[in-house]
Amino acid sequence: MLEQRLFAYHFLNAGPDPVETALEAYRNADGGYGHALEPDLRGPVSQPLHTGRALRVLDAVGRCGGQRVERVCRYLTSVSTPDGALPAVTPAQRGYPTAPFLPVVDGPPSDLLTTGPVVGLLHRNDVWHAWLFRATDFCWQAVESLQVSHPYEIQAAMTFLDSVPDRPRAEATADRLGRLVREQRLAALDPSNLDAFPVSPGYGPGERHFPHDYAKTSGSLARAWFTDAEMSRSLDHLAAEQQEDGGWPIRRRQWAPSTALEARPMVTIEALRTLRAYGREVG
Repeated sequence: MLEQRLFAYHFLNAGPDPVETALEAYRNADGGYGHALEPDLRGPVSQPLHTGRALRVLDAVGRCGGQRVERVCRYLTSVSTPDGALPAVTPAQRGYPTAPFLPVVDGPPSDLLTTGPVVGLLHRNDVWHAWLFRATDFCWQAVESLQVSHPYEIQAAMTFLDSVPDRPRAEATADRLGRLVREQRLAALDPSNLDAFPVSPGYGPGERHFPHDYAKTSGSLARAWFTDAEMSRSLDHLAAEQQEDGGWPIRRRQWAPSTALEARPMVTIEALRTLRAYGREVG
């Protein structure tokens, strides 16, 4: 239901209210979101990953603000690690089905993959809350210390860098990350020769990332990492991945059939939005 409402908003000129109504079903009394909004975590309990996805939805429809986000920030404060950041999964997930690559542990560590996108989205929407100060400091420290990385970590870093207020610092850091991405071959620059770009350790078979995965719009700092020809090949590859039923495939690791079915509509919407952002025909 949520993805249907999002599709209607992005491509059928529908309004944001139905999206908000659908998203409300995932919200809990503590201000966070749960109920498998992020398919890799099952169960009703609020989790930072679910809440981050909820913020992406609200950002996409221009509703990332007000009392709703104030409640979200209170939830984020309640589950933060000692250094003010977010863990990937809190111990409240214990007892519910969980992807094997998201371990549930006591005292979980701070996680850039979870914290970076949340902090970036809140800054993008000019949200100011006490939680953001230490979380922003954590992101700067984590991003600026990256030496060996992997695609999802770079994506999280770029969501942060694309919106954090200190633009000169963000631009300098993004430039360094771009060199790292190319040196470590974290972007498949030639889709016709994928063997030249190894899959990162722990990723699923064929789970490569392409220039468009880092620069989803031309306004992203990551766009400067790639030539026009590299980006064009990347977008051609994205368009060619559309399947007979109109959707896009799941490239990430799959651990249960239901999670792939639930994730595919969002992957399809993101593919269509990326193509449209670069002026490509969508359909």
